[in-house]
Amino acid sequence: MRMMMEMSLEAALLLVILGHLASALEVPLDLLPGLPQPPTITHQSPKDYIVDPRENIIIHCDAKGKPHPSFSWTRNGTYLDVDQDPSVTTRPHSGTLVVDISGARPENYEGVFQCTARNKYGSAVSNNIVVRQSKSPLWSKEKIKPFEVREGVSLVLPCRPPAGLPPPIIFWMDNNFHKLPQSQRVSQSLNGDLYFSNIRQEDSRNDYICYARFTNTQTIQQKQPITVRVVNHAPADERRPSFLIPSGLSSSMTVLRGHVLEMECIAEGLPTPEISWTKLSGDLPSRRTSFLHFNKTLQIVNVSESDAGDYRCTARNQHGFAHHTISVAVKAAPYWISGPPKNLVLAPGENGVLTCRASGTPKPSVIWLMNGDLIENSPKDISRNVEDDTIIFYDVQIGSSAVYQCNISNPYGYLLSNAFVNVLSEPPRVLTPANKLYQVIENRPVLMDCSSFGSPIPKIKWFKDSRSSTLDGDSYILHDNGTLEIQVAQAQHKGKYICVASNMLGIYENHVYLETREPTRIINQSDDMVVQRGRSVVFECKVKHDKDLMPTMTWLKDNEEMPEDERFVVEFDSLSITDVSERDAGVYTCIVNTTLDHDSATAKLTVVESTPAPAVIHGRPDAPTDLELTDQKKRSVQLTWIPGEEHYSPIQEFVIQYEDSLLHPGHWHDLARVPGTKTTAHLKLSPYVHYTFRVLARNAVGLSMPSSPSRMYKTDPAAPDQNPKGVRGSGTEHNNLVITWEPLTGLQSNGQGLRYKVSWRRKRPGSDWTTVTVANNSKFIVSGTPIFSPYEIKVQAVNDHGEGPEPAVALGYSGEDLPVAAPTNVQVSVRNSTWVKLHWDPVPLHSIRGHIQGYKVYYWRKHSLHKHNPDHTEKRILTFSGNHSHGMLPGLHPFSQYLFNVRVFNKKGDGPPSTMQQFETNEGEPGPPASLFVTNPSLDSLTLEWSPPREHNGHITGYNLKYQPVNNSNELGPEEELALAANETSVTLQNLKYSPRYKFYLNARTSAGAGPAISQEVVIMLDEAVTSRQVDIATQGWFIGLMCAIALLILILLIICFIQRNKGGKYPVKEKEDAHTDPEFQPMKDDDCTFVEYSDNEDHKPLKGSRTPSNGTVKRDDSDDSLVDYGEGGDGQFNEDGSFIGQYSGKSSSRDIAEAHESSGAPSPINAMNSLNSFV
Repeated sequence: MRMMMEMSLEAALLLVILGHLASALEVPLDLLPGLPQPPTITHQSPKDYIVDPRENIIIHCDAKGKPHPSFSWTRNGTYLDVDQDPSVTTRPHSGTLVVDISGARPENYEGVFQCTARNKYGSAVSNNIVVRQSKSPLWSKEKIKPFEVREGVSLVLPCRPPAGLPPPIIFWMDNNFHKLPQSQRVSQSLNGDLYFSNIRQEDSRNDYICYARFTNTQTIQQKQPITVRVVNHAPADERRPSFLIPSGLSSSMTVLRGHVLEMECIAEGLPTPEISWTKLSGDLPSRRTSFLHFNKTLQIVNVSESDAGDYRCTARNQHGFAHHTISVAVKAAPYWISGPPKNLVLAPGENGVLTCRASGTPKPSVIWLMNGDLIENSPKDISRNVEDDTIIFYDVQIGSSAVYQCNISNPYGYLLSNAFVNVLSEPPRVLTPANKLYQVIENRPVLMDCSSFGSPIPKIKWFKDSRSSTLDGDSYILHDNGTLEIQVAQAQHKGKYICVASNMLGIYENHVYLETREPTRIINQSDDMVVQRGRSVVFECKVKHDKDLMPTMTWLKDNEEMPEDERFVVEFDSLSITDVSERDAGVYTCIVNTTLDHDSATAKLTVVESTPAPAVIHGRPDAPTDLELTDQKKRSVQLTWIPGEEHYSPIQEFVIQYEDSLLHPGHWHDLARVPGTKTTAHLKLSPYVHYTFRVLARNAVGLSMPSSPSRMYKTDPAAPDQNPKGVRGSGTEHNNLVITWEPLTGLQSNGQGLRYKVSWRRKRPGSDWTTVTVANNSKFIVSGTPIFSPYEIKVQAVNDHGEGPEPAVALGYSGEDLPVAAPTNVQVSVRNSTWVKLHWDPVPLHSIRGHIQGYKVYYWRKHSLHKHNPDHTEKRILTFSGNHSHGMLPGLHPFSQYLFNVRVFNKKGDGPPSTMQQFETNEGEPGPPASLFVTNPSLDSLTLEWSPPREHNGHITGYNLKYQPVNNSNELGPEEELALAANETSVTLQNLKYSPRYKFYLNARTSAGAGPAISQEVVIMLDEAVTSRQVDIATQGWFIGLMCAIALLILILLIICFIQRNKGGKYPVKEKEDAHTDPEFQPMKDDDCTFVEYSDNEDHKPLKGSRTPSNGTVKRDDSDDSLVDYGEGGDGQFNEDGSFIGQYSGKSSSRDIAEAHESSGAPSPINAMNSLNSFV
């Protein structure tokens, strides 16, 4: 009994704690980078990680936290010292391992890896990552004997592919790389074997080849071809079916929840049996079930526990049937019931809970860890209580932050999840940007965000304009995340909204603004049209939209873009089509879009022959007749009518119009529309209207003529149903209040004697209402009001039959006057050479005497601090809208003295200026020098002269001169640089290189840096110097003697050559030419038909015993062996694109090219692989 009471008390305590738990929360590190947070694993490699042995191994482990976590690894449960292995590195700011396999064997890095990310607030661990390298082993060599079978018997061709990782994809092809056809009689099993339910004569062939494609390495392995010979003597008799697989009458299998269940039954028999499937213990899940391989395979995807049971496959032909029952058991690796545990951010003294709830078959066990160690081995904590899959925290304190891991496992798998408990004490902060503007179309919903952070979790409240009352209920909905929803936004909802986040440590508020816009509507659209071929047609689409929204118009034809045809003329509110043809028929849509909404309208165009047959003339309907009023009430009446002739086009709708003979005689207004199948309408009416009704019918051609008017129906007058809208109060003078409103229309007046009761009072305790009655006007002026005082205003409609409903109270203000006070405590902070920051104390609201519009800063540059610059008096004004207390003055002149004052302003004007103040800007970069020119140019020197900058912007500390030569191709040569003193205005450059053009760059420097450069390109006049040098050389005696010697030497050489040619002496090459008189062995030049001389260079002779074809390549000897010639061999692998990989270890030579030329007529496996890829 005592034990039961204790259990009841614990359960009650748990309920209380759960009722006061903090919500799951995570520190937004990107927005609040200064807050601490335990590590969180953000990216890790999959649990079963198969890597390509040809590429570097990359094992991912990334985490976030504050401070940023450090990382460590274990391999097979042992600490992995990354620094001791030169092949292993980690990526910067990450725990990701990179194994460079260029100097290591991939199999040495297989194993179970686990990453730990830790900082001073806890440790997070990754899953156990099992790293294995993918394998694509070769097929074992075997001698396959031919299969010789009788016609009609069954046959199984084994594939038995090598075991790869992951398992390969199996397919059968012939020697020409054509996929073998499969049918109910011949099919491939799940294990890759090829089954024949009965063999036929046409099945004889010698190229049944099984292929295995390994997806990770993108290679294809080929089994030796299998030969099947079918003999037709003593063919097998017809027989009833029996199963080839599975064997026996029943079998069983186990499948995991969420996996794919595949069951197959392949039967033999003659004729070929047909396979069908049923579930003995229920129905097959139709949406998840597929029948594959000619009904021989039953596949169920995304298996659930309900798929367990007995399945029966039946093989049937005309001689009988056979059954096989497969019992399926469904097991489940652990899976989350309500998701993994959530991170907790708790304040000191708060309670919290971590829940790690999962299911599985069999039921999984739960193990809790803290910072990667078993929680049983962690220090005891009285504020923590572990209860199976839940940890409850009571009254947590600073220092209790940690990362908890829950490991849920059963024989079929495991789940590992990290969740931290972060104990923080933080005042609230609103993360939504301040002064955010929301825009919404009237009568649409709007969501305004108030995303916040704090510990304890802040409570959110919303206010509008002032903090008079919270916004919750009626038209407002406050969501748990702080978002405020207005389901139907109206004009009265626009304005400023205040979001206040508060907890025990403070309050934070944020302002957002809501603007409502009028909806975008198409107010005039074209009807469906029937147009004769060759005529023109115009579709209209006139739009009404909010003045602040800019619409765009798009036209579509049959919901597609308009055809590019000059006959289509698209304007903003119309579409014109000239010379209409039959292909123009269709549905035309105009779509108007704004940034907030859109509207569309459609019209159908029907194109008919220009001379249609009389029997199929379509026309507008005739006008309805016999209008009758029944069921007459004060505010409603029922109207009935008889439709007119349709003229071969069904009536789509009826349009009901009315005329008010009392107030608007002669003007007809649309009142209602009803479908073309109805001839009765129940009409809602307004008081004090003399109604006369008429009806028009519309079909695909257009509107009919209006019917004859009905008899008049008069409604009785009544008090107004509504009050004026748009009630406002503002002053035009400093001592008045102008109250305006939108007057009611005649239809809204509901009776004679319409007038308005205008009431106002000052918004302060004890004020009484003052009321006047106004007729035939929508404005009333209250005189003698105090300056800018708030007034409550209401306007009520009244007629001779009573008053309208109680009006809503609007807030207005009497007239404004100029402000009477100036900002005080004005301070200036110089930030750099071109801008300063100003601060001031705002003017009290009562001294502004109006709606504050902002502050104006009047400032002007008095003079530059450089002694040579004159004073300036041009004043500038910078306006800061809103109730600001600081601002920035940009675009100032460096090194200058400025004067300024600050003034507040309202709608009436500026207030008095603040005390005049001054500031000086810092030095800035100077302007470019005023001029730069070249004097005294010579062959190797010149002088540069310049003027100082017009804008010093500080004290000039020197000049930088850069120059470089320019060649005839406008390419710049090496750059030279000189630093010059501030008092220099010229420099002479000596020892210039021999170049006719130079480019110079000169800029000035101040303490703030170098300013822009002035550039100058100079062409040096060197013609005279060059000419003088040429003349001097040509007249020298040594030069004349040298030229004569060269001429004499050339003459002697020509004489010797002429004598040798006439002698025709013999030499070794000539002897060889005489020995080989056969022209076939005498190579000739193509261009001049002369013989090419032989070369005695032994390096160019072919090897002894080899044969050299005419193309220069060496043909292989006929005795060379190749694995490819035998159709087998270890390196005969295929790439994914159909080429062999590994052939000759990737080496290439001219020998390969020669082989390719010689064997071009024979089938090539390399060329044939293109057909193979079409089936893989």
